[in-house]
Amino acid sequence: MGDPHMHPRPVGRRMTPQRAEFRRLAQSAEIGTVTRGQLAVLAQNLTCTGILNATESHLLVTLINTAPAEAFDKSGRPIIFKSNHQLAFEIGRSAGRVSRMLASLFDAGLVTMQDSGNYKRYPVRNGDGAIVDGCGIDMRILIARYRELDQLVRQARAEKSAASAALRRYRGALRISRYALATVTGLSDRALARIHGRMERVVALVGVAAKAPSGLLRRATALLEWFVERLMQLPRRAEMMPETENSTCTDVENGIHKQNTNPHPLEDSNQKWRSANAEQLGLLEAGSASQGAYETSLGRGSSQINGQPQAVVALQDVVRAIPALKTYGFTLPRSWADLARLVPQMCRLTGISDDARRRAVDQMGEQQAAVAVAVTLQKFDRQEVKSPGGYLRAMTDRAATGELHLARSIFGLAARSSMEALN
Repeated sequence: MGDPHMHPRPVGRRMTPQRAEFRRLAQSAEIGTVTRGQLAVLAQNLTCTGILNATESHLLVTLINTAPAEAFDKSGRPIIFKSNHQLAFEIGRSAGRVSRMLASLFDAGLVTMQDSGNYKRYPVRNGDGAIVDGCGIDMRILIARYRELDQLVRQARAEKSAASAALRRYRGALRISRYALATVTGLSDRALARIHGRMERVVALVGVAAKAPSGLLRRATALLEWFVERLMQLPRRAEMMPETENSTCTDVENGIHKQNTNPHPLEDSNQKWRSANAEQLGLLEAGSASQGAYETSLGRGSSQINGQPQAVVALQDVVRAIPALKTYGFTLPRSWADLARLVPQMCRLTGISDDARRRAVDQMGEQQAAVAVAVTLQKFDRQEVKSPGGYLRAMTDRAATGELHLARSIFGLAARSSMEALN
């Protein structure tokens, strides 16, 4: 038979590296730098940070007020010797509940515990009767961490204030935009339907406004205000992007390279934009470059997708081709890494699943997958794609067989955007 005493129950308070660190930090506290009143106010305000709840805050305030004010002066010892039963009586809870809350406060670094052999709490006094040490609940850790905890409270209050302001402004902008949509005249039904669809996508992205982050609310508010400007047919604000007529080619050594694109991208060509395979518009006039010349010019600098050469596009061409980035309030990328960081947000906006996004990254690489997602976002905004996730999967499948040509998509979309800006 096994020895029944092989694994005896551990005796004593549970000790962790974090608790040991808190005890060492408490011993380094400079007593006298913080008053008891300051600590009491801090304990009441800590609930807004989520570090402790209201009942634990009540217990902490009781502990602070139990120690005399002189204990927080220089040469004082802010150590509490009350039993759990007495503390339970004062806060209206059971002794077991007080014991568990003290353990939680210890884990949070708001108190430390110094236990005696029999768990009794008592002071150790010198010949003059002053307390020099003791076994009990040590409050010195609060003095050592006062600046840190006070900063957390200030930060939580600032975030709450910013969130409240952003929530109020978002709700006001939503009310104004819906009123403008219902009363505006002079716009076609198609234009109204497009703006209404964009508004509903923004509302769906925000979800429950009271629980949304303040940054998301501010971005949604800017979009709603922009929709109101469109509904009121106000002049467009000055573009922050540079002139798009001339762009520096990535493969040219000197001079300026002018893009040759289809001069009539919007005329009777809707069907040619619905395929992930054939994005380049047919050549409509004799002045355009031939298909073979177009492919040759792109092939001078190329990357690869699954071993297949792919034409290189400049980041500025991608930004010019995807005005939906600005429409939905995204920060315009300044590098390929910035564009890749926007991919998860674009996927959430369009409803693309994480699995479809990972498949695209695995097949095409992070940079080309980011371009593919951006193209999907633009076509989703134009209501040319009803299933963005399926569209991205189709692009991924074509990339696997070497039939995907993202450069054609980018240059074609850039041409359409340029023509729309002129109109």
